[in-house]
Amino acid sequence: MSPILAIGIAIVTCVLGVLIGYMYRKSYTEKKIDRTEEYARRLYDDAVRKAEDYKKEKVLEAKEEILKAKAENDRERAENEREIRERRNEIQKNERRLIQREETLEKKADNLETREENLNKKIADLAKQEEEIAELKNRQLTELERVAGMTRDEAKQIVIEKVQKDAYHDAAAMVRDIESQAKEDGEKKARNIIALAIQKCAADHVAESTVSVINLPNDDMKGRIIGREGRNIRALETATGVDLIIDDTPEAVIVSAFDPVRREIARVAVEKLIMDGRIHPARIEEMVEKARKEVDNQIREAGENAIFETNQHGIHNELVKLLGRLRFRTSYGQNVLKHSIEVSHLAGLMAAELGADVALAKRAGLLHDIGKAVDHESEGTHVTLGAELARKYHENADVVHCIMAHHNDVEPQTVEAVLVQAADAISAARPGARRESLENYIKRLEKLEEIANSFSGVEKSYAIQSGREVRIMVKPEDVTDDGIKVMAKEIAKRIEEQMEYPGQIRVNVIRETRSTEYAK
Repeated sequence: MSPILAIGIAIVTCVLGVLIGYMYRKSYTEKKIDRTEEYARRLYDDAVRKAEDYKKEKVLEAKEEILKAKAENDRERAENEREIRERRNEIQKNERRLIQREETLEKKADNLETREENLNKKIADLAKQEEEIAELKNRQLTELERVAGMTRDEAKQIVIEKVQKDAYHDAAAMVRDIESQAKEDGEKKARNIIALAIQKCAADHVAESTVSVINLPNDDMKGRIIGREGRNIRALETATGVDLIIDDTPEAVIVSAFDPVRREIARVAVEKLIMDGRIHPARIEEMVEKARKEVDNQIREAGENAIFETNQHGIHNELVKLLGRLRFRTSYGQNVLKHSIEVSHLAGLMAAELGADVALAKRAGLLHDIGKAVDHESEGTHVTLGAELARKYHENADVVHCIMAHHNDVEPQTVEAVLVQAADAISAARPGARRESLENYIKRLEKLEEIANSFSGVEKSYAIQSGREVRIMVKPEDVTDDGIKVMAKEIAKRIEEQMEYPGQIRVNVIRETRSTEYAK
């Protein structure tokens, strides 16, 4: 076959294929369009049908809503009408009530007017009667003044003066009776409290001195204590600060010192040397140092025992040591530590009876003489030194005040301060508690009577109760009842200025008036 024919056949075949494909595609497209249009018509019909159904449903719902709204409106209208009717009825009731109240007020106003008229009439009558009474009173007063021969003001002044005089007299008598009764009751109660405190705190007293006696095994020991050319005794006296008295007393050496701690150290050191047997200056220094440590331990133990015995814990360690030093301190032969413990117990017992602060009273009683532990080393009285020590070691201000007031250096401001004063006097005044030389005792009594007799108007004076009380008899024509109080204060003040004494001295000034008549 020729190529041209083949090309022609191929072209014809292609054209036929294109025609056939076009015809097929056109037929397929038309069918697809028909199917789509049919589907669209069905969808449109379904939509129209659903729209109609939805429209009907909404119309029904709207009708139901309209019916419900209408019913609600009808109900609200009925409710509003009911409320309107109730308010109308309430308003009508209020109107009727107001009308009744107005009528009542009108009636009351009429009654008030009537009563006001009556009151005005009564006031006028009363004014008239007062005028008549005043006129009658003036006539009576004029008549009384004429009869009495004095004016009303003069009579009033006389009556007032008489009433005042009677009132002053009655008041003075009442005050005197009250003071007398209170004084009797107070003294009785005070005696009972002090007696009870003394009974509960019965302490033994042993007088102590300022010397210590050391017993020797033999008289040869005296020579060994003195040493060659007196070197041993000089070494002892230099190391301890005491005086060793070696006299003709058999088998005894006397240690004398004003400082009791030094005296105790010397006594212990000498006893240790005697027991050891080796007595020379080097050994003496060693034994004195050991004795000093031993006495320090005794001081600390004595202070701790005093605190334990009085149950006053929490005291500063330095105050405890100072309390222990009081074991070797004496006052008129009385051991100061024992005295302080006794004062603590007595003050606590009396505070318990009076309802005061027991702990404060016992603490102040224990520390009231703490200044005596350092009065040999520092300037000042034991009262001021004790107060400074207590303040330094942070004691309570009330305790410091009790220390300052126990010898009236300051005026007592608390019950506990007065109780410490009383307990101090009781402890010092016990029979045998303190001692002094007969010469000093007689001089104090004579000085008391001399001071009392130096005052004008004194007839006789007597120093009694070991010089703790002075009774002065005065001449009644020279000294009045008020004058004896002034005299007592002046005598007490002069005693404080011119004398030194333990405790306190009571001044009693007595005035006696006698009336004598003779039967004929």
